[in-house]
Amino acid sequence: MRQAIATANAAGLVAGYALDSLLGDPRRGHPVAGFGRAAGALEQRLYRPDRAAGAAFTALAVGAPVLLGVAATLATRRHPVARAALVAAGTWTVLGGRTLRQESRVMGRALRRGDLPAARRRLGHLCGRDPSTLDESELARATVESVAENTSDAVVAPLVWGAVAGLPGLLGYRAANTLDAMVGHRSPRYARFGTPAARLDDLLNLVPARLTGLLTIAVAPTVHGDPGRAWQVWRRDRNDHPSPNAGQCEAAMAGALGVRLGGRNVYFGRSEVRPYLGDGPRPEARHLKRAARISGAVGLAALGIAAAYPLAAGRLVGAVGRSALHAVRGGVGRAGATRESGR
Repeated sequence: MRQAIATANAAGLVAGYALDSLLGDPRRGHPVAGFGRAAGALEQRLYRPDRAAGAAFTALAVGAPVLLGVAATLATRRHPVARAALVAAGTWTVLGGRTLRQESRVMGRALRRGDLPAARRRLGHLCGRDPSTLDESELARATVESVAENTSDAVVAPLVWGAVAGLPGLLGYRAANTLDAMVGHRSPRYARFGTPAARLDDLLNLVPARLTGLLTIAVAPTVHGDPGRAWQVWRRDRNDHPSPNAGQCEAAMAGALGVRLGGRNVYFGRSEVRPYLGDGPRPEARHLKRAARISGAVGLAALGIAAAYPLAAGRLVGAVGRSALHAVRGGVGRAGATRESGR
């Protein structure tokens, strides 16, 4: 039964990824949007400008989906088909790979047409920068950086946590990542209240972001990139970014595309200057299709790893269990033989 459940978890991840690739995000009634509304209502009740209130908010908002996942996991522990269906639905809900790639391509088409107003309107689908004064190069840079970071946040990390912790991992990760987007930024309101959510998101993305960087390097040849150059840029520049995780993804993407990322980012009401990542020219419209292709290849590679993990872990646990059972039986047998000889 243990191996059957492991197989169900792996099958659910694959099926959920396929649903996301075919259908993308639900157009109406998206569960993540519903969670965001519920979290917003909870924030209104708990908000105070301190970290203790932010920690309570984060614990409740993330803990509820995790407990829901645990309850569903326990309810399906003897029903592999039901488990696979739930994991597939959960995976489809939390992934955003198709939408991410589509937004990159839409932005690329607008920039190739020279339609800067349309491109500026579209940028809000990818990130929170103020697009009003951005030219083609800066719009392309913002898109490449968003695709790189969100390949980890919206594809690799959910798959990793789904592989490691099943349905609770899928739901808990997406809840934490959504909270970070809501309250984790450095605004006067959230400077302290949002810190626990931001730190939790950083922690949950430590491994997925680095895996995303390595996979980006590995798939660089799919867009005629040089994996050796990508490796060098990643090793050199990945820790220059103020985020402990975003730089891992962006540096690898810069190296794979042969472009230079980073610079001054203008948000609504504030600006930040980011270190440069990579050595090439600034991104252009032609790079966005390649960035989307890299994102898709990284997602497929991460899916292979995520699907293999539950199967391998199930076999390992089964082998350890059988070895322990044989050892116990052998010990009992030897004890019985000793008592017989003593008589």
